[in-house]
Amino acid sequence: MLSSQLLAGARNLGQIARRNFGIAAPALQKVSDPIQQMFLDKIREYKSKSAGGKMVDATPEIQRELAQELDKLAKQYGGGEGVDMTKFPEFKFQEPKIDPINSEN
Repeated sequence: MLSSQLLAGARNLGQIARRNFGIAAPALQKVSDPIQQMFLDKIREYKSKSAGGKMVDATPEIQRELAQELDKLAKQYGGGEGVDMTKFPEFKFQEPKIDPINSEN
């Protein structure tokens, strides 16, 4: 019984290996389709333009609108000049005043 399970497992392993090779083989080959090559070129171009975390091909008008929206959000949520909005807020809780209980009643 154990040998039949091992044989079935070996057959399944062979099928899985062929399937995985069939999926990975095209990715390992050089791109021959011109559309795929153009797509890869555009992705590489976008990556080089977006270095530094800035917006790609942004006009001054778009930059101005972005700054306005960020200022509006900062004012709405308590930010402003010199306030680090990425820092976790610090909470300060005061101890409540508790009246003493007289046990002499």
